[in-house]
Amino acid sequence: MSNWLVAQSTEETKENAKPTIDLNPEFSYKMLDPNQDLRKLNILMEERKNGALQNKSLTIGASLISIMDLQSSNTDSKFGYLMRHPTSNNQIGTVVSEAVIHSFQVSFTGTVNNWITAYAEMLYSPEQSFGAGTITTLTRNLFQLRKGYIALGDLNKSPIYGAIGKMDAPFGDMGTVSPFTNSTTWHAFAGLGYGARVGFKKWNVDASVMAVQGGAQFRALNTPVGDSTNVPSQVNNFVADLNYTIIPNEDIKIKIGASYVHGTAYCQDFPVTHFTSCGNNNPAYTVYGSVTINKLLKLRGGFSKTMKFWPGTQSPFPPLDVFEASKVSSLNIGAKYTLTPEAKTPLTLSAEFSNFVAGPEGAPWQHQDQIVLGGYCMINKSSKLFVELFNTKGYSPLNFISGSAPFAPFPPGETHSNNNANSVGIVIGGQLTL
Repeated sequence: MSNWLVAQSTEETKENAKPTIDLNPEFSYKMLDPNQDLRKLNILMEERKNGALQNKSLTIGASLISIMDLQSSNTDSKFGYLMRHPTSNNQIGTVVSEAVIHSFQVSFTGTVNNWITAYAEMLYSPEQSFGAGTITTLTRNLFQLRKGYIALGDLNKSPIYGAIGKMDAPFGDMGTVSPFTNSTTWHAFAGLGYGARVGFKKWNVDASVMAVQGGAQFRALNTPVGDSTNVPSQVNNFVADLNYTIIPNEDIKIKIGASYVHGTAYCQDFPVTHFTSCGNNNPAYTVYGSVTINKLLKLRGGFSKTMKFWPGTQSPFPPLDVFEASKVSSLNIGAKYTLTPEAKTPLTLSAEFSNFVAGPEGAPWQHQDQIVLGGYCMINKSSKLFVELFNTKGYSPLNFISGSAPFAPFPPGETHSNNNANSVGIVIGGQLTL
């Protein structure tokens, strides 16, 4: 009886709490970090379950990433590193360098009661903006609502939760072990779009289904609508995921999972350009897993692949017409180890390989591989300083990956893709979160 009275008293205290405005750097870091754990809705629901957010509260967060980098390529103006758009608008010659703001984010998390939460995230990202021009052009220096949704559910009372709005699709493990650089798999298959998601989390089982707006969404999601248009006038795409966590003892945690997406970006005909319509959808699957040992060592990996050929990778013009259309796949494997877990600023080292395969052997757009070696120090569990060494092999931008028609931007039978391009670089920077 006494336990019931305490529980009732706690619930009444939460319901009668006065509205507050607060900063929670640790929570904001988890939600705003762009590459470590990208199941942000899951994080939000877990943080609410653990009491990190009080009812009737507005939590404001902000995160700024600034970097300096130096890169060298064996091919003029072809740098495969994807943390900025790899085009001649950004990188000229064989040696490039920069000292810039990579991105800035602001988030607002509002809790109405114990089971209704609103989340919104603003993003400024000139280096990865799809706007035309250089990083100083106005079209690439705009704020956007990157994510925003209403989340419903209380994991303390029910394993079922849901959300409606603009959010990451629950396809695979798109995170990385690197402190700054996203994996090539993330660039190839991470989905962001409008939709509605329902999840189940209990007994170490995490299952999700998301209905996604049709047409070409913001990243990696595309299904034809009506008469093969990209106008998002129907909810005709979806993503499903199931993963299970095994905990054989207190020192080891193993997660395995698989996902399916009904429509990817790899459905367009020749010539390929971002966000245009498709004739038919091209589904994809992924399998992934991770092992964490003593909370110090983490091993992770995954493999993703489309289920159909990407028609746009078949050029109609000789001499490129000898390369047949190909399925798209991506592999990533990585590890990170925390050397000084008890230090005030713990030091972690990481290594990761990831790739993007879009063509047959010998095609200029056959592959783009990435290796990243990193190290970073965490500060107050919410900020980090980092350094990375990286190498990319191959240059396969999605826009006009297999050439263009009829004469712009390349003559028939030519492409800017180059499977022999090779670049190396170093990036130093910091991610500060409040």
